[in-house]
Amino acid sequence: MQLVESGGGLVQAGGSLRLSCAASGSTFSINRMGWYRQTPGKPRELVATINSGGDSTNYADSVKGRFTISRDNAKNTMDLQMNSLKPEDTAVYYCNAVTVVLLQRKVYWGQGTQVTVSS
Repeated sequence: MQLVESGGGLVQAGGSLRLSCAASGSTFSINRMGWYRQTPGKPRELVATINSGGDSTNYADSVKGRFTISRDNAKNTMDLQMNSLKPEDTAVYYCNAVTVVLLQRKVYWGQGTQVTVSS
């Protein structure tokens, strides 16, 4: 399965961006999906996750109230709406998907998209 992110870019503090992740391949087995981010020298951190049905979400405290994760299972896509962006949101954002087939769990990652927030 492949994951491709899009929508990153440069934005001023207080602005908004919308990231998208498109899944292809064995999408029927996708369970949980999520967004993670990473800055140089730091470990990758969770931003938000969403369950298979799209009715349960989880957010990092640092983005609660500003970011919204959603998914469209019919289109095999997942989005992250980011509002009120701060310079500390600057990072490479990665799409993540977990599949479960015959009780075997696999984790997939996209190639990442850069988000830069200027002050």
